[in-house]
Amino acid sequence: MALSVVMPALEMAQETGTLVAWLKQEGEQVRKGEMLLEVETDKAVVEIEAAGDGLLGGITAKPGDVIPVGQTIAWILQPGESVPVAAVASTPTGRRSDAAPARWEQPPAEAGGAAGARATGSARMSPKARRLAQEHGVDIASVKGSGPGGEVLADDILAAATSGSGSSAAVHPQTVPTGVEPLSSVGRLMAERTTQSWTSAPHFFVTREVDATALNAARATLIPAIDASHGIKITHTDLLVALAGRALRKHPRLNASWTAAGIALHQDVNVALAMAVEHAVVTAVVRGADTAAIGEIAVRRRDLADRARAGRLQPADITGATFTLSNLGMYGVDAFTAIIVPPQAGILAVGAITDRVVAVGGAAVVRPMMTMTLSADHRVVDGAMAAAFLADVVAAIRDPASWLSIA
Repeated sequence: MALSVVMPALEMAQETGTLVAWLKQEGEQVRKGEMLLEVETDKAVVEIEAAGDGLLGGITAKPGDVIPVGQTIAWILQPGESVPVAAVASTPTGRRSDAAPARWEQPPAEAGGAAGARATGSARMSPKARRLAQEHGVDIASVKGSGPGGEVLADDILAAATSGSGSSAAVHPQTVPTGVEPLSSVGRLMAERTTQSWTSAPHFFVTREVDATALNAARATLIPAIDASHGIKITHTDLLVALAGRALRKHPRLNASWTAAGIALHQDVNVALAMAVEHAVVTAVVRGADTAAIGEIAVRRRDLADRARAGRLQPADITGATFTLSNLGMYGVDAFTAIIVPPQAGILAVGAITDRVVAVGGAAVVRPMMTMTLSADHRVVDGAMAAAFLADVVAAIRDPASWLSIA
């Protein structure tokens, strides 16, 4: 029986998705679980798996098309089957796009562009590599990929751009119109979502400074063992995810969401990490942050960061978060406030750990200090609740051994 391939819904409020690339070609054999296509949402570029075995046929969408959620864009056929007559029919989803089909945006294909290269069956490449090729005027066809199966990586594009090989300025202009920087779908929708959050959720902010001496010591103690057992060097962010996750378990209102029916309290504690990617920010989820071991969190964080930079996050990587942590300390930022990621109730903004002169026991001493600012939704959390949660996070940072298993 023929299986329809539809534009998937990767999040609750999604109306449309942008087709980035087909990973299989018309008439090609596909197997269930193989990556079939790449779709761009407001959070990330994700790869979508095939729902069954068969031959890919009846493709009706091309890279760059903006497609309503639930609309059929191809079929997976069994040997001898033909594309169903109603191949362009869509599956009702209950979204507004069902009543009024979204207008497709179909930019003209560039003969030497990355989308054209993918469509004609050339080696696979990451979305980041594709964008870099366009920005640097690199002809994809002339680049030899160094990734698995000959995949073209971002480093391959940068190497070609540096050496001058593969440049094709006539096909890929290297300049952007003065004063206008085109937005990716991720960047545009990120702007829409943050505007929506800022204008609809009544934000308020609670700030605390904390002595990070014990946090630094805990990291130094854990590094050798976790490096030996998991092959990774833990970061302050890994520790903060674990400590915030355990504090969230004690404060369910911070692990909640505002809904039209009331306040939804979540059973799981899933902390999202804000990660900078090219021209946008994505939030990738560390699940079970209240119980996960530090080594598990570190491995998960590194995997998410690597795949986020490569544009290869999966739907499960970007959905289900109940709280977000944003750490700009590695950029030398002392303190900042962050915009809540809807429908979550809070986001914790973390600054750099820097030596400062503080008063301890009536004497001026130097301590490694860190500033944290909690942004909270006043519909879900009041000031006392926010202060109590942040107080527990501060207590955990001052004494991580009481909250974590540290030898």
